[in-house]
Amino acid sequence: MTWWVICVKYVATLYVDTSHLRQGNKTYTRHLLRESFRDHGQVKHRTIANLSACSAAEIEAIRLALRHKSDLAALGPAPRTITVQQGASYGAVYVVHQVARALGIERALGGGREGQLALWQIIARVIDQGSRLSAVRLARSHASGEILGLGRFDEDDLYANLDWLSQQQVAIEQRLFAQRQPAAATGLFLYDVTSSYLEGKHNAFGAFGYNRDGKRGKQQIVVGLLCDAAGHPLAIEVFPGNTQDTKTFAAQIHKVAARFGGGAVTLVGDRGMIKGPQIIALQQQNFHFITAITKPQIETLLAQGVLQMTLFDAPLAEVTDHDGTRYVLRRNPLRAAQLAASREAKYATLDGAVVAANQYLATHPRARPDGHLEKLKRQAEKLRIQEWSRLELKERTITSSKDHDTLAAVSKLDGCYVLKTDLAQAVAAKETIHARYKDLALVEGAFRTSKTVKLELRPIHVRLASRTRGHAFVVMLAYRIIQELARHWRHLDLTVQEGLDQLASLCLTEIRIPHQPPSYHQLPTPRESVQRLLAAAAISLPTKILPRESAVSTKTKLTTRRK
Repeated sequence: MTWWVICVKYVATLYVDTSHLRQGNKTYTRHLLRESFRDHGQVKHRTIANLSACSAAEIEAIRLALRHKSDLAALGPAPRTITVQQGASYGAVYVVHQVARALGIERALGGGREGQLALWQIIARVIDQGSRLSAVRLARSHASGEILGLGRFDEDDLYANLDWLSQQQVAIEQRLFAQRQPAAATGLFLYDVTSSYLEGKHNAFGAFGYNRDGKRGKQQIVVGLLCDAAGHPLAIEVFPGNTQDTKTFAAQIHKVAARFGGGAVTLVGDRGMIKGPQIIALQQQNFHFITAITKPQIETLLAQGVLQMTLFDAPLAEVTDHDGTRYVLRRNPLRAAQLAASREAKYATLDGAVVAANQYLATHPRARPDGHLEKLKRQAEKLRIQEWSRLELKERTITSSKDHDTLAAVSKLDGCYVLKTDLAQAVAAKETIHARYKDLALVEGAFRTSKTVKLELRPIHVRLASRTRGHAFVVMLAYRIIQELARHWRHLDLTVQEGLDQLASLCLTEIRIPHQPPSYHQLPTPRESVQRLLAAAAISLPTKILPRESAVSTKTKLTTRRK
């Protein structure tokens, strides 16, 4: 067997590479359209298309076009033999997929079809949030087939996939946690609860309860999120909308003990989460706690002499009770200033209403001044300043003033907070206790991200209990990817969503050759801003992309009449 190569290369980047293979008495010829380029000073080549099926005349026409590429008009009109067109969006899906792989999410989901469908739901949630229907429509314009090889699917497949996720959630969470060990084995867990309102009334968890969103008349669900010490989500659980925060805590204790334990464990929760019964439950598991106490509890300890107001003057103070309970005290001057400014703004609002009422009474002799006085008092109650604001009526004039003694008593604890823990001083100093409680803000940040437009936990487009759990699990895993992208891009002047939008503009280029199905795919050289995003995330684009047909379709069609 003998090879010889005839390579015709011009100044242009593209060239035709022709090779001949002699086998016995027969000679086989193949033609490739190739591109040469420099990479770190080295000349490299890559194949763009296989032209072997083209006729000799077509091959020569391509060579001739390359030879005269700077002046094709000199060749006269000629039929196009190669069609170059824009393909599917590639950059955003590829980067999110690579991050999911680096975090172990893809491995935890498994390589089967259900795992791949779940991975697409997570990727779609990161890129463009919406329902299962919108995730299918997103697959039409993004390279889901080329990257994941999903093949045909519709919204019914994704709804069924939520059921699968709900069944596999515990196992997937366990695999993800095991991948983080032993690096994340700090024994510290952060936990917080939020609620998310529903537009409809048919969700299995929907119920009326304390609505943090201020949406009256709407049912809601309650969601609990358990994170590690770094604020990375470990587990998420959905509860009925009328579940009190403290009622969700027992499930988390069991979860930590059974699945994430193995050593000394400390749970961190806010002042409404860890109370007397929860502390007893933690002690039964030999767990420890860090929480904050309420303002009435602080006042009780001040009255009992356990705490003193002078301790709040120190940057960080500590008191140990007779039973070994430790209290860490601090006054936040910024918070104190905010509360003082808020009170002044509310009082100015009331004072402005008093001026307006007096002007009205002066120009309307038959108006009842006592009626205006009662209206102003109700406004003071609505502003919650009735304790220290005074309103008096003298003849037909209403006056407002401050009760400074009452105001001083009301504002004495402004910016003050007290942390409570059973951790010994030898285990954690007061600075450590304070830092770990501040870490709870990481969980609150997760809820803010997953409830708003970034990840859109709401509106919730599912009704069944299993699908609601699966939906929340998808949101949690998508948030973990958002966290990682934010870490990679924190030094760049953009948000994660802005970075994803830029990556989505990187599209495949499809090169179609006559009589050569399917087309060949390649990626153009990314512009500088996209290259910065890839470099910051330490992600390299592939040099070869195999074309894969993904027959994605939706059963539900958009209405013909749209707003």
